[in-house]
Amino acid sequence: MLLQDKVAFVTAAGSGIGAAGAQAMAREGARVVVTDRDGAAAERVAQAIREAGGRAEAMALDVADDAALTAAIDATADRQGALDILHSHAGIQIEGRLEQVAVADMDASWRLNVRAHFLAAQAAVPHMRRQGGGSVIVTSSNSGVQYDREMIAYATTKHAVLAMTRQMAADYGRENIRFNALCPGFIDTPFNRGFEVQMGGRETLEAYIATTIPMGRFGTVEEIADAIVYLASPRSSFMTGHALVVDGGECI
Repeated sequence: MLLQDKVAFVTAAGSGIGAAGAQAMAREGARVVVTDRDGAAAERVAQAIREAGGRAEAMALDVADDAALTAAIDATADRQGALDILHSHAGIQIEGRLEQVAVADMDASWRLNVRAHFLAAQAAVPHMRRQGGGSVIVTSSNSGVQYDREMIAYATTKHAVLAMTRQMAADYGRENIRFNALCPGFIDTPFNRGFEVQMGGRETLEAYIATTIPMGRFGTVEEIADAIVYLASPRSSFMTGHALVVDGGECI
């Protein structure tokens, strides 16, 4: 197994990409800490992992709570005796152009899409340093390598977190702590609600997918989970500071 006995901590893992990634890492032998603001959702994912023969525990966690986020990562490393993988996935999608986005919504975007990743990584580094390395995966988006019409808060923060991930990679490469950004395109989950609103409804979004994306379809959470396992595992051992775009060719 690629991740046998590795300890993985995942935020926003109660559904969608976060849940699929947690389950995929568990199938590869990792001990996974599944966290989500919805503690019941986190427990359902952890229970599914256990029922499939994997190892997982659940934790209710709001990544906007600085102290709780840091404490959860520290407690996991202390309890498990290691922290090998951090997948900092939580985020928010707010639609609108400059004149349509409230300052409070821009602040919320920054807090979830950039600041929470900063704090999670900051908490993880000392534990990874002590054990000689680790893999930090930060979820950006293909919106971090292109620009979306009328999505200023989302695109701005996704570009910012990509720059931050690359900076951390440059700073910690010699300590064997790898930082890579996961950049999914359109994956068919409820997270796309902001894009649906911005585009004028589900039918318009589906038409965009069919006509604009070279592969002509949504991606699946399983396809993104495969990318997560790759970034977490030794198969990407010489990769750091990379933006792994998985979007069916949309950003070409």
